[in-house]
Amino acid sequence: MFKKWMTSIALTAAALTGAVSAQAAEEIKIGVFLSATGVMSINGDPEKKFLETYIDKINKEGGVLGRPIKMIMYDDGSDTSRAVNFVKRLIENEGVDVVLGGSGTPMSMAVLPMVEKAEIPYVSFGGGVGIVDPVKKWTFKSPHTDRMVAERVFADMKARGISKIALLSEDVGFGKSGRDQSLRVADKHGMQIIADEVYSPKDSDVTPQLTKIRNTPGVQALFVFGTGAGPAVATKNIRQLGINWPIYQSHGVSSKDFLKLVGDAAEGTRLPGIALQVADQLKDGDPQKEIATKLKKLYEDTHKSEASIFVGVAFDGINLALDAIKRAGSTDKAKVREALESTKGLVGAAGIFNMSAADHLGLSIDSLRMFEVRNGDFKLLH
Repeated sequence: MFKKWMTSIALTAAALTGAVSAQAAEEIKIGVFLSATGVMSINGDPEKKFLETYIDKINKEGGVLGRPIKMIMYDDGSDTSRAVNFVKRLIENEGVDVVLGGSGTPMSMAVLPMVEKAEIPYVSFGGGVGIVDPVKKWTFKSPHTDRMVAERVFADMKARGISKIALLSEDVGFGKSGRDQSLRVADKHGMQIIADEVYSPKDSDVTPQLTKIRNTPGVQALFVFGTGAGPAVATKNIRQLGINWPIYQSHGVSSKDFLKLVGDAAEGTRLPGIALQVADQLKDGDPQKEIATKLKKLYEDTHKSEASIFVGVAFDGINLALDAIKRAGSTDKAKVREALESTKGLVGAAGIFNMSAADHLGLSIDSLRMFEVRNGDFKLLH
């Protein structure tokens, strides 16, 4: 009897050990949808490359909670309908624990009803303020909002004595939201928008809109609000038309890929960016310097190309999710959501994240750095 009892104990212990081992080895499934191709590929391609590199690095270091990470990634081709279909597949067929991505505002906004209904933690890579304002229970984001960008740009303009400006923006997604937010906060910063033109991100020429702007009396500066290939077309047209006012752009083009596309046409342009892009220009003691320097080196040593703002967006997005999973101690969706909402003091590429029930971004406007394009590179101003 004693022998049988001991054998039973041994078998039970072995079964429990096997169960624990199986649980420890269970993959954490991260679902990702990005625009690695199409008009938003200037955003999505570096995001894709970084995430592949970073997930591989984390898995080689033991994963998270002793579990390997399985990333399931789809390229939506910069198409909102494909983004919706892929997120549906990630949730219903792949059974992912967290969803990341949306390389632009249109793709991010398109999937919000689905992730909210599915009650799955979602960290967006889109810039539009409408992604998190008003707050949605399951949705968070990693890049600064278009409203914050407009306010940062207007503050810089005001410091230069500029008050009458022209606005040129995309008519969809990020650019449309950016236009709306610029109009909303202009008065607050003493700005008068005396010319207001829009273009399609698929336009190959925007000289008609720019000609109207050039012929508007009193304009002191031009603010271009968009992302992807559109602002590159606009920037070339600006110089072709001989417009020599101060030119500002949004953080949607804060990438050396953009500078390569437009060449000398970008010289003197001012725009907001993040610490990652100017890691070597940060002062000693800057709380972001260590992370920015290490991240920049990891990406650039691996891919032999610039660690753009979009690398930072992806880094912050995956780190917000993994940090929440660690603090939750599991991939239980409700617990991960609660952990995301309680993120405090998480140093990232874009700034220091402090989220709350009322703020599912958690970045301050001061964490946006102002750059000026000089000799084909970004010079940190402040």
